[in-house]
Formats: sequence, C-alpha cells, structure tokens
Amino acid sequence: MTGWTWEYEGYEAADERLRESLCTLGNGYFATRGAFPECSADDIHYPGTYVAGCYNRLTSDVADRRVENEDMVNVPNWLSLRFRLSGRPWLTPDTATVLEHRLVLHLSSGVLERLTQYGLGNGRALTVRQQRLVHMADPHLAALRTEFTADGFSGELHVEAALDGGVTNAGVPRYRDLDGLHLTHEHAGTAEHDTVWLRCRTRTSDIRIGMASRLGADAPVTVRHARPRTTQRTRLRLTPGRTATVDKTVALHTSRDPAISDPLHAAVARVGRAPGFDDLLRTHRTAWAQLWRRADLEVPGEAGRILRLHLFHVLQTLSPHTADLDVGVPARGLHGEAYRGHVFWDELFVLPYLNLHFPEVSRALLNYRHRRLEQACTAARAVGRRGAMFPWQSGSDGREETQEVHLNPRSGRWLPDHSRLQYHVGSAIAYNVWQYCEASGDTEFLHTNGAEMLLQIARFWADAATYDEPLGRHRIKGVVGPDEYHDAYPDAAKPGLDDNAYTNVTASWVLTRTLELLHALPEPRRRELAERTGLDDDELQRWDEVSRTLHVPFHQGVISQFEGYGDLAELDWHGYRRQYGDIRRLDRILEAEGDTVNRYQASKQADVLMLGYLFSPGELHGLFTRLGLRLDDETWRRTVDHYLHRTSHGSTLSGLVHGWILARARRAEAWQFCQEALRGDIADVQGGTTGEGIHLGAMAGTLDLVQRGLTGLETRHGALWLDPVPLPELSSYGFNLLYQGNWGVRLQLRHGQLEITVPSSDVHPVDVRLPGRAVRLAPGETGRLKLPD
Repeated sequence: MTGWTWEYEGYEAADERLRESLCTLGNGYFATRGAFPECSADDIHYPGTYVAGCYNRLTSDVADRRVENEDMVNVPNWLSLRFRLSGRPWLTPDTATVLEHRLVLHLSSGVLERLTQYGLGNGRALTVRQQRLVHMADPHLAALRTEFTADGFSGELHVEAALDGGVTNAGVPRYRDLDGLHLTHEHAGTAEHDTVWLRCRTRTSDIRIGMASRLGADAPVTVRHARPRTTQRTRLRLTPGRTATVDKTVALHTSRDPAISDPLHAAVARVGRAPGFDDLLRTHRTAWAQLWRRADLEVPGEAGRILRLHLFHVLQTLSPHTADLDVGVPARGLHGEAYRGHVFWDELFVLPYLNLHFPEVSRALLNYRHRRLEQACTAARAVGRRGAMFPWQSGSDGREETQEVHLNPRSGRWLPDHSRLQYHVGSAIAYNVWQYCEASGDTEFLHTNGAEMLLQIARFWADAATYDEPLGRHRIKGVVGPDEYHDAYPDAAKPGLDDNAYTNVTASWVLTRTLELLHALPEPRRRELAERTGLDDDELQRWDEVSRTLHVPFHQGVISQFEGYGDLAELDWHGYRRQYGDIRRLDRILEAEGDTVNRYQASKQADVLMLGYLFSPGELHGLFTRLGLRLDDETWRRTVDHYLHRTSHGSTLSGLVHGWILARARRAEAWQFCQEALRGDIADVQGGTTGEGIHLGAMAGTLDLVQRGLTGLETRHGALWLDPVPLPELSSYGFNLLYQGNWGVRLQLRHGQLEITVPSSDVHPVDVRLPGRAVRLAPGETGRLKLPD
C-alpha cells in the first residue's frame, strides 16, 4: 500500500483469486476482474466480467431435487489477449518462467498497471507492460494497452486478441454442482478491418448482449471467427530495446440499456467513434478526479489507505452511472459470483454513506426496491399477510431468490436454507428511505415512492404481530434475525424463532415513523395514498397499538436475542478455538460434527447489537420507552458484554458493527474490531471468500464508521447533529459532504477541535447541533468548535 496505489510484487498462484477481486476495475455499469489477459478461466485464474442487473435463471438437479437459481451472469470475456514467439507455446505465468512481476492498482485514476518479464532461456526475456481501464466517463467502454519489449533477442511475436462467448459461471467452487451455462446463440462478425463483434443472449432471461472490439497495432490484423469466439491476430516484429504496442478498445451494451434499439449496433457504433487510448485515458482520469473531489476522505496512516481502497471499490460498483439503472446493491459488488450477485440487506450499510455524497445513486437504489413493491405485496399475500414482504435475496424482478439448499463444504452435505425468514430486510429498506430523505431533503420522494414503501412495510409488521393475552403484548413469530446461525429452536419440527429483539424493535420503529409521516403528509397526498391502499383510521390505530406493545424478551438482565435464547446451552468456546483455530463459520463446524449451533448461545454476527448500530443511544432509549420498557446505560453495557463473548464473527459486517458499538460503549476495545473490519477483504479474513467477490457492505460500512460512527453524525429535523467519540488510533480525519443541496461541506476533526466549512453558494445555511450547542453556518462560513475530552 502507498497513498494512492495498491501494489503486488511477484507472482503467487495461490493469491491470484484474491488479487483479481481487489484489482477489479468497474464504473457502476460493468466491471472486470483483475485477471491476466493471457490466462483463461481455471482453478487459478478467473477473468469474469459482470454487468449490473444482468441476471439469468437456471434449474439444476441437486440433492435429489430440482433447484432453481438466478445468477448475475458472467458475460463474454473481452479481456483476452495472449502472445507467443513463433513456434513456441503461449506464454502464461503458470507455464513459463516469470523473472519479474508487478501489479499496481492506481486508485486516483482507476487504472490497473501490470509489468511482467518472462524468461525465454539463454539470456532472453520478454517484458510485457499493460495498462487497463474500464471507462468511468463512458460506462460502455473499456481499453487495454499492451507494450512488448524484447531483451536479448529479435523475432516475431504472435498476438491474439479475442472476444470469448464460451464462458460460464464457475467462479465459486461450492456452486459447481449447479448449472452455470448462461449464454447461448453466440455469433461473431467483422464490422471494419480493425473491428470485430460478438453477440449472444442469456438462456432464459433473454437479455441480448452486444460486444465490439477494435484492435490497433503496428502490423496487419487478421480475423478468425470460430464460435463461440472471435479472434484478431497480428504479428509484431521485435528487436532489442524497441517497444511494440497493441491497443484493444471494447464497447459493451445489453438490451437492458436505455436509448438503444439493438445492443450489437450500439456497441459497434460506440467502439467505432471511441478515440485512441491516450484520449480515453485522459477523460477517464478526469472522471475519476471528479469523483474523488466529491467523495474526498482524508484519514492518516494505514487505515486511511485501506479506506481509500474501500471507497474505490464502492464507487466502481455504485457510481453516478448507477443512477440511470434499475439495479440494487449487490452484496459482493460486481467483483465475482459469490451470493450469485444477489441483493440482500447490505444497502443498510451502503446507503448511509452514499446519501451524503451521491444522493442520486441512493434514490436510484431505493427506486429499485419501489419497482418491486408489487412483487413484495404479492409475496405477503401468498403467506396470508397484508402489506409488503420483501425478499431476503433479490435479483431481477424482486421475487425471493434465496436458495432452498446450501452446501456445507466441511461435511459435503446439502442442507435446507431458511434464511428467507429474515423479514427484517423490510425494516432495512424503510430505514434507508428515512435516512436518505433526512440527508437529502428529498420530500418529493418521501411523499411518493418512499411513503408507499413505508406504508406497506408497516402494514406487514402490524399484520404479522399477534396478540398474546397472558403476556399482554404483541409477538412476531417464526422469523430469523441477522444472526443466521439460529434458524430454529433445538429439535423443532419447523424453522423460525419467536420475538427476535432486533426484528421487533425495528418493526416498532417502522410503524412509528410511518405514522409520523402519514400525519405530516399534505392532505391531498394523504387522501390519495389512503384511497389507493385502503388505509383507514382503524388500521392506523392498530399500528399505534402494535408499535407500543411488541414484546422484547430479556434474560439475566440483558436483552435476549429471541424468546428462549437464555435457555440455550453455553458453548465451549475455548475448546473449539483450541481444536479448530478459526471458528468464524461455527455453524459448518458443528454441522460436520453432527451437531447444530441452534442448541447454543452462539451468534454468527451482531444481532441485538445491530440496534446500537442503527440508532443513537438517545433514539434507542426512546424506542424502548415507547415500548414501555426501560433500557438504561447499565443494561445496554451488560447486553454488549454478553454478546461480545458469544459471537464468532462469521460475517465481515460483524467486526464493523462491534467496532461502531464499542467506540461508545468500551472505547479501549473498539479499535481491534475496527481493524478487523478494515482488513476483512485485504487479509481475506473469511478464508478464501474475497476471491469470489469483495464484501461491499463491509467496505462501505468502514467509510460510514468514519463519517457517522465516530462523529456521531445524524441528519434529522433539518440539521446536522454531531457527537464525536474520537478513538486514540483515529482522532484526526476529514471528509466532504453533500447535505441538502450544500455541495462540499467540509468536516475536519483534529486535536480535539471540529472544524466545519460550508462552501459559498446560494443555498440555505446549515444548522449544526452538538450536545449543548447549536451553530448556524451560512454559505462561505467556517465554524470551529472545541470538543470535550
């Protein structure tokens, strides 16, 4: 790591998948993994390319049943470019001698630079230098420049560049029993003497894909079409010390794109008018420079360098180009095939960052959910509920995409998957609607699409709650909380748990906020909404009642994760760590032993403690007060301690949440978890999972840890509320915000002082609230506030 580069020295086959993920290049429309262009997909290399929102559904025979899965499609490989000397085999790092290899990811410009020197024997060597970009200004373009330099010999170098439609989804070993052949009807042709094209379509979703490639070289180019590939070839005359250059420029379109009639015609036309590599590089760098100015993050030391890498990958997955697309937040970015490219609740960790930098992207991601509101209402009706039941895993059309079975690699057994019972995803969507509107001031969205989603999510929770007469409270039964280890009671005949505390408290929050919103809506809009949805005063009265009486269980003076949690057995944590070392995936370990984690007080990740992640201490106390419960500081501290010692952190999100919570509850221990969150992907702490795609929620969450967690920043009631808790290891930092039309609001924390600068504009002043203080800063003003120790 350096300030603005991410570098790897030497070739290590075992590290290649990890490097490919972390060196992925993208622009929000599509992304390509950082693989060697001369290598095909195998057990070491995986040159995948993924288009946002491009899914396909296939059925496979698994574990004696027919299983249907929808996947984000690995589209044709545009990257392919291989080379060899006359009469010699193609050069790859696995079959030839690598004298030197260096890979440099330039974060400032979004360029991947690679230098490899191949040893050819008898003192001869070939140096290959490449620059690669996926264009941030024109989201349909990518380019690869390759420079060849001979050392100690002269001769002819054969170069072959291809568009390869013969790819499959095979990037995740545990999915290999599933059908991964998503493309069909591959056809190739020639557009101009230097341009070839490839078209194909997905097998069931029938998305048409058009790709065109222009090859520039200082030698004649020949073409060969052999389905499913189209190949351009040239022969370069190499002499010692003289560099020969080959430029490959590619355009990619699909039938999901707006304002085109045919993706192939659009791709051919776009690559035909694309400028040369140098001009493409210049406009690409300009686009990246604009992004960095808007999302500027200044954090010193190693933490700052990792955060910059995280921000880079967030922007490559969800850039301003995303605002024009019908896509959600893919949990593993556009970087690989893990989770099949599905959309989970990870937007809960992503949108709070985007809200204050790229609100147009947040709005687009929320509209992805709104377009699928009807499907969510249909899903609720199918289980006898009113309102909207959003899926735990979403893809193209909003139906539930959670797999019915999943593979335990330790035991080799396919097991039932009950994670679709995580109905709390609806609360996450509602939370993001509220947070976006508070940060952006977008009342138009709040009063229209936002209000419709909140209403239907609130309606679902009120209908899901049943009144328990002896208890005198409403209960929500048969769910799974954020801790996916627990999906049933020990020896239960059916899955599901009762009164998950996180689910019930967030359901109460949704009901409360929706009631507030309906009360505040302009009367004509409220009447429209009520008429369209059949909303009446009796239903609103029930919402109010349920929001005040949902059951939250306790045991031994702490909040119970769910009813009956305190009756579960204690796990021998020391014994399992001694036996297995890494026990993050404790569920797999126990299942392979013939046991189940459902029997123990053991969590995969933060569950109850997620409440402290979403809500400030004051707001959380207020929620419990509304429920008629007392949550004092001591009870919360006991709750934090209880789960801190019973969590295996089997999710990259867990360290993030614990670091966030401990920054306020037990500051001395917070940094350990913050570091785990920072290093989750670069150190591949989950043991090989990063090579299948980065963890986007954890990456964005670390950015938000600095932006909101450590500053105590909240956007509510038309003001920026701040309550900083600087960690000794991270006490000085700065960043820009876009807050309710004020671009480039600068927050700088250093030496116990908070400096806030509002750039000059014609926008209204910014109200800033700190404990016991309030400041109003007009455009062009700077405020300096001393913080308490």
